[in-house]
Amino acid sequence: MTHAWIDVSAGIAGDMLLGALLDAGASLDAVRVAVAAVVGDAVAISTATVTRAGLRATKAEVGLLDDDPPHRSWSSIEAMLTGAGLADRVRDDATAVFALLARAEGHVHGVPAADVHFHEVGALDSIADVVGVCAALHDLGITTVSSGAVALGSGRVRAAHGSIPVPVPAVVELSRGRRVLAGGEGELTTPTGMALLAALGEDEDLPGLRVTGSGTGAGTRDVAGRPNVTRVVVGTRTAAAVPRRSGVQLEANVDDLDPRLWPGVLAGLLAAGADDAWLVPVLMKKGRPAHVLTVLAAPERADALEAEVVASTSTLGVRRSDCTRFALPRGWVDVAVEGGSVAVKVGHADGIVRQVMPEFDTVAALARASGRPERTTLTAALAAAADAGWVVGAPPPPGAVLRDTP
Repeated sequence: MTHAWIDVSAGIAGDMLLGALLDAGASLDAVRVAVAAVVGDAVAISTATVTRAGLRATKAEVGLLDDDPPHRSWSSIEAMLTGAGLADRVRDDATAVFALLARAEGHVHGVPAADVHFHEVGALDSIADVVGVCAALHDLGITTVSSGAVALGSGRVRAAHGSIPVPVPAVVELSRGRRVLAGGEGELTTPTGMALLAALGEDEDLPGLRVTGSGTGAGTRDVAGRPNVTRVVVGTRTAAAVPRRSGVQLEANVDDLDPRLWPGVLAGLLAAGADDAWLVPVLMKKGRPAHVLTVLAAPERADALEAEVVASTSTLGVRRSDCTRFALPRGWVDVAVEGGSVAVKVGHADGIVRQVMPEFDTVAALARASGRPERTTLTAALAAAADAGWVVGAPPPPGAVLRDTP
């Protein structure tokens, strides 16, 4: 799969990303055909080679051929996209971008998303930027997208309703869950640029790539001392270095503890900072049934947890050994189930979902509240996660953001 990482350390706008993708080798004709399928001959798209603070870049120019184009609502733009002769992926991606943009603008202005008129970002030029970017990604064969922390800017900017602070409200709304910074003066990221990131890509620093191409797209202004550009790095993901960390494993054989105490022992060890704790039944000398208590911990917690094992069980000693731990990056997302919600844990690596499993505590809580069996709720949660795009072996859903806790 081909991946595009977007450098947004100087900000992003729709035309800047379009210029970067065209600079990386996307076909200008393919972009023009896709845009014309939506808006006809209302715009003309061209490119020019420029410099920004000494760096060469491609400037994508979207010329409006209508002196007074109408302000289009999200519902009318959705209808235009639905009826256009576009590749399915281009249509789906462009629709996802505008849907996010409409929800953000609707939240900011207090109106339903369907009624949002895109006077703040312009109708024809934003359609050309969004459809053009989606067509360029498709033409380059790019299947996954990510970007680093986004420079949003600072100060104030003139808009249809007067002078407003930077970052503008719609950009702030679209930035939920992503890393951002000011990055400089002025409006560095537009709502259209932020919507493209939010809908199409995940938030990550430059991943391991075998680079096959790159491109630099220019913003309108040439700012001294700071190249006003958006860059893309295109390539195939390499096998990431296996994320491993040092750990300590503690063990004790216990044959004379009241078994009713074990749940509290395990809970106490986890509360004291153990990464994991478990029991394995064994048969000891003279045929005595027993349990092996195993505790996994970070090295700095080993002494305290060893003392906890001694204090909470009847053991006379604890074995200690060093170990190396491998752990998939993971996060949590909520899915709607049976009138409630369930937290789902997602393990991922190299831009691919590796594991999907509902958190059982939230499954059990929802089952109790709904009066349904836990098994039924668990099955429904797995199906809801798949419907939301969390599928093992596939990329995460476009624009999805995982949180750090259940």
